Amino acid sequence: MSDRRTLRDRLRGIAQEAAKFGTVGAFGFLVNVVVFNLCGQAAGLAPIRSGVIATSAAICANYLGNRYWTYRHRDKTGRSREAGLFLLFSCVGMVIENGVLALSHYGLGFTSPLADNLAKNVIGLGIGSLFRFWSYRTWVFRTAPAPAPGATPEPATAGSPGN
Repeated sequence: MSDRRTLRDRLRGIAQEAAKFGTVGAFGFLVNVVVFNLCGQAAGLAPIRSGVIATSAAICANYLGNRYWTYRHRDKTGRSREAGLFLLFSCVGMVIENGVLALSHYGLGFTSPLADNLAKNVIGLGIGSLFRFWSYRTWVFRTAPAPAPGATPEPATAGSPGN
């Protein structure tokens, strides 16, 4: 029975983490779409250039949201390692997003603003987000190490996850 409860607790924790990741991602999505369309439609930049600029802006917003909200309870000791891995996996996600856009725009000839938005911001971003969720929780925002046996736990503060 305890194994079942443990599994249920793990699944509940992953669901809560995924919901927070999705909320941060929704904000990043808005940043991505607005910047992509401003660059492409208002500034007249090429689709891939617009996509790279938009995704870079969203990566910055998403790092802040994920570090300080979604994964705030995770290990914070290796910030430079964390930021480097976040950037690496975010860039892989950017390649996925813009690869789908390039395939649609240049390979298949779907060149309308609607087609570009669907390719990049729906299909590419969806696939890229699945990759990012897995890689961030697995490699970037690692679980904080458990306290040593017999060590006294730190007192809870107003900003800790339990409060």
